[in-house]
Amino acid sequence: MITPPWLKSGDTVGLVAPASYVKAEELARFLAILDTWRLKAIQGKNLFRRKNSFAGNDDQRASDFQQMLDDPSVKAILCARGGYGTIRIVDKLRFDAFRQDPKWIVGCSDITVFHTLMQKNLNTESLHAIMPRHISAGKKDLSSLDSLKNALFGNLVEYHLKPDRHNRAGEASGELVGGNLSVLYSLRGTKLDIDTAGKMLFLEDVGEYLYHIDRMIMNLKISGKLKDLKGLIVGGMSGMKVSVSGFRKTAYDVILEAVEEYSYPLMFGFPAGHMRPNMALILGREVILRVGRDECNLNFRRTR
Repeated sequence: MITPPWLKSGDTVGLVAPASYVKAEELARFLAILDTWRLKAIQGKNLFRRKNSFAGNDDQRASDFQQMLDDPSVKAILCARGGYGTIRIVDKLRFDAFRQDPKWIVGCSDITVFHTLMQKNLNTESLHAIMPRHISAGKKDLSSLDSLKNALFGNLVEYHLKPDRHNRAGEASGELVGGNLSVLYSLRGTKLDIDTAGKMLFLEDVGEYLYHIDRMIMNLKISGKLKDLKGLIVGGMSGMKVSVSGFRKTAYDVILEAVEEYSYPLMFGFPAGHMRPNMALILGREVILRVGRDECNLNFRRTR
């Protein structure tokens, strides 16, 4: 798996909105933070456009992303927000320049489309991390920002976490893949259908009815996506909703039940997803997962 060059002081990053629209005032605080990191920011020319729920039409959003892929001065592409719309532009993009000059693609939620593309088709690591729109004035989230900075500058080494009652102890290593469950589910049967065999899978989601979580997890199970994992890491399952049908299992219980017949280690409650903090993950990286009774570790040091 290719690791794009780590950022350094004076580097340039690109800001784009490949999915839902974003307002200029929502990015002001993050732009100020980039200054303190001594990074320069280039904004896509269509960054603040709006067409219905999208940040401009498909061609405009694709044009901005293509600009950042092709610009050799841009060392990382930061997606301003998720929402919905990335899948509508992915086939419009050309990655010829990216293959010659890989760079970090950063984001979460709907950006799972790009993460899957990076690992499946381009053999390149990417960063699942907090996005600029989530860093608004008055809502400090220093741990998420610190982890993003450490990841971009090559200093993300290991997380130490408290155990969750749903955990299953064990130790394993494998390539870290995954992201938003709903997006991964929507990619099933497409050329971006995620490969999970022999991998370390990370899942998170937000605002779903609990029976929807069950439906999506059962889809992954029946298709064999949960069988041959090296390990499973479950992040935030935030804002879940109970339906009038009375389905009341928690998201964690749904997942635990689906994988109870397998023996790989399970880590629940990883602080990443639609939550605070939203800690950075290097997707595509070979990681070591240790789940113990008193402490859990996720290590990003290269194992080979």
